[in-house]
Amino acid sequence: MSKTDEELIDLQEVAPAEVGEVDLYQRRERIYTRKVEGFFQRIRLYTGWPLLLGYFLLPWINWGGQQIVLFDLPERKFHILGLTFWPQDFPMLAFLLIIAAYSLFAVTTFAGRIWCGYTCPQTVWTSIFMWLEQHTEGSRNQRMKLDQAPWSVEKATKKFLKHGSWLGVAFLTGFTFVGYFYGIRELATDLLSLSAHPWGVFWTCFFTLMTYLNAGWMREQVCKYMCPYARFQSVMFDHDTLIVSYDSKRGEPRGSRKRNADPAQLGLGECIDCSLCVQVCPTGIDIRKGLQYECIGCALCVDACNSVMDKMNYPRGLIRYTSERELAGGKTHWLRPRIIGYVVVLCVMVGVFSYNMFSRIPLELSVIRDRNQLYVTTDNGQIDNIYTLRLANMDTDMHEFEVRIEGLPEAQIIGETLYTLDGGEVRTISLRVRMDPAALERPSTEFEFEVEATDIDSLHAEHESRFVKPL
Repeated sequence: MSKTDEELIDLQEVAPAEVGEVDLYQRRERIYTRKVEGFFQRIRLYTGWPLLLGYFLLPWINWGGQQIVLFDLPERKFHILGLTFWPQDFPMLAFLLIIAAYSLFAVTTFAGRIWCGYTCPQTVWTSIFMWLEQHTEGSRNQRMKLDQAPWSVEKATKKFLKHGSWLGVAFLTGFTFVGYFYGIRELATDLLSLSAHPWGVFWTCFFTLMTYLNAGWMREQVCKYMCPYARFQSVMFDHDTLIVSYDSKRGEPRGSRKRNADPAQLGLGECIDCSLCVQVCPTGIDIRKGLQYECIGCALCVDACNSVMDKMNYPRGLIRYTSERELAGGKTHWLRPRIIGYVVVLCVMVGVFSYNMFSRIPLELSVIRDRNQLYVTTDNGQIDNIYTLRLANMDTDMHEFEVRIEGLPEAQIIGETLYTLDGGEVRTISLRVRMDPAALERPSTEFEFEVEATDIDSLHAEHESRFVKPL
């Protein structure tokens, strides 16, 4: 059944005013952020500097003649704070990542995207690049005028200084990152002498370029379109999660007024519609439109709004950290089942990880029976089983190890029982275990190989195996 032109609905007439066509391939509108200072920006400064100092200085510190943090991929060794980890320790790394994920979930449930706003490397490095941009090109208005002005010597000079400083910070970032895997001192020496390995040069250039693009050019695009955390963060939010919000009951209706004017007499709210909260936002959103996934919780809009409230002699907190429940007139519940559950699980996981970490023995033993023959019968009627032992000395020092058998009292090891392994050495050992079949009650008997260092009592490992005789 067809409809006449009069019966057709004009979607433009019934659609809300804020709904419009969105071009998926529209050109990005550049964001010119305004500089602002305040309480939360000082907190971001205090959280960002330890991260930067730790990142840039840590690889230059030595511990026991070894770089304190070095991921030696060719040797398959991870040196962290004086400890050496091997590929066999990968479950511990996976467990540590799970703890970090649970910690992030717990913090997000309690305080929203505080990680994104204060300690995320993308946020920290973007702030550095924005600071360099402000010092080379000027304030927000000066940068906007500079981009609109025709090319000149002054414009070229400012652009050169900005991009040169960006590339300098990007190179230090990429060089330091590769230094965690290459060895920072070796990388510096090899780059200066032009003798660095091609892969070392490639990855240094690669991470320099990626830092330059991510923090200098892409900025909010990384948070809005590339970071998966922005997409699933709402799953961890509840009505009591702290978020940066605009108090519409207090601020609406908006409007400009004189400094000493009473908003109640003018029929206005406390928002003077200065748009400073939009101008300082690094992702370019208007927090007055409500919670949006682009908001990283950096509180730049909070400090900007508080500075305006101070000038107008209004109470602070028109934009503030609050919860949906508090905005609706209720009271935020700080202790709730989800938070308690996260804390309990984290305590258990940290306890288990700490126990495994401190009880970790830098020695590994694996045993494989010969699969070609179940047993070998000797001329005098005894039975031999052949085993392949893989012994890994995950300590940094050389040790002598003795191989023993437990569970077979009359068993005899045919071959060497003492082996000296250098620090980090892995050795494969083939040996035979001989038994009188009359001393065995079953066709298959369980026993254990034990390996222990002769010079230190703490290095001890064991592995279960079986001895097989004819039926």
